[in-house]
Amino acid sequence: MKKLRYCLAATAVFAYGAAAACTNFIVTKGASTDGSAMVSYAADSHALYGALYHTPGGSHKAGTMMPVYEWDTGRYLTDIPQLRETYSTVGNMNEHSLIIGETTYGGRPELADSTGLIDYGSLIYITLQRAKTAREAIATIAELANTYGYASSGESFSIVDRDEAWIMELIGKGYKADGKGGNANKGIVWVARRIPDGYVSAHANQARITTFPKNDPENCLYAPDVVSFAREMGYYDGPDADFSFCDAYAPLDFGALRACEARVWSTFNRVTRGAMEKYLDYAMGHNRSNRMPLFVKPVEKLSAKEVMWLMRDHYEDTPLDMRNDIGAGGHNLPYRWRPMTFTVDGQEYVNERAIATQQTGFWFVSQSRSWLPDAIGGLLWFGVDDSGTSCLTPIYTSSTRVPECFREGNGHLTEYSTTSAFWLFNRVTNFAYLRYDLISEDIKRGIHETEDRNMAEIPAVDAAAEKDPSVRCGIYRFGTKFMVSPFESADTEACALFVRNYSDRFPGLWTYTAR
Repeated sequence: MKKLRYCLAATAVFAYGAAAACTNFIVTKGASTDGSAMVSYAADSHALYGALYHTPGGSHKAGTMMPVYEWDTGRYLTDIPQLRETYSTVGNMNEHSLIIGETTYGGRPELADSTGLIDYGSLIYITLQRAKTAREAIATIAELANTYGYASSGESFSIVDRDEAWIMELIGKGYKADGKGGNANKGIVWVARRIPDGYVSAHANQARITTFPKNDPENCLYAPDVVSFAREMGYYDGPDADFSFCDAYAPLDFGALRACEARVWSTFNRVTRGAMEKYLDYAMGHNRSNRMPLFVKPVEKLSAKEVMWLMRDHYEDTPLDMRNDIGAGGHNLPYRWRPMTFTVDGQEYVNERAIATQQTGFWFVSQSRSWLPDAIGGLLWFGVDDSGTSCLTPIYTSSTRVPECFREGNGHLTEYSTTSAFWLFNRVTNFAYLRYDLISEDIKRGIHETEDRNMAEIPAVDAAAEKDPSVRCGIYRFGTKFMVSPFESADTEACALFVRNYSDRFPGLWTYTAR
């Protein structure tokens, strides 16, 4: 999310200049127990109130304009032409089971474009309304940023659909006057890597794509000027084959390793059962040349529940375990307040930055399930406040309404609401801080019970939904209207049911009975 700025003050000292940071974990279909592709995401910010965003899809009149507001601040940026047809979204997932998560790495500050009109958050949510697949999403993100200019710093995106999982990393190109009042460097440089099936990946506020294949469009896509622009800016002068995106546009420093790459290391180390111990010096910030791979193969396939608990990690049972140092107090509290550096006798020291933190607005584990119809294929396990002390609720991405407890406007950071899930979990979390070693065990039992119960109900819900003939209907554009037809039979009753159930999303639907 917001840019992290690091200042190396001593051999093992860094400081945060911003209050936000995020963590993503990506699981390909072949690496999951049920064949779903997954993305986890924690939207971490001291100033973010957790809520679930929903945008209905549908048709739009020609000439309709869409306002763009900066996601972090709400600042109005511009108006852009709306597409004739858009897709409904729930959180960071759309009706076609496309998922997009992000982490901000910042990168070189001179590449910020003050004239840009599309920020990273808008790229996510506009793209979800316009793309069905990961490849379409990559193309849409690049097109939007290059057309309107990019208004944020360097970003890593997790982009996953029903079949493929990708990491896309991008950064602006700074400002260079074109003599006409515009920016000659408008747009972004970027690289996208496909995660091999059966593997997992992660990113946490540091660019991770190094070298990449230049002639393998099945597995790698990139901006045509990604290398030449780096040469132009003096970031790189070697051969194309050796070009590393992150080394050129977001060079590693101690803070990037210890506060960011360490989180990736922890997830990789857990799913490989300790095989990443050889990269511990890298995660500790002591050996940046011992770089971790972009993706790893887990020892065993991962369930959604296992991914949920990866997002509750505090470096337990590692040299970075936050329960064991002096900052944990007498009750093993694995949280530290900001700033993350402190000084004793003139020497600066650093606290760790774990995946689970006390500054989370919302978080999720999303599943794109290719074997199910679109109406029930996308499953968003959604939660608010700290991941370590909150549970996740399953939300189908065909949902047309947001539950009241997650609704935008139900409470605020400065406005308490008795019906807000964020405030409920926030109360529980803050109580747990007082006697964490004792209280957290009760909270964990409650989380297990709640999530296990919800997971046990999912198969029955899926089966019941599959029997609903409306989920087997197809939607086709016919002129300026839409036509509905069943996938598997000429069932006019099923079409009529679809019309009744989804007329709010697709105005003007009617049944077509011709054979």
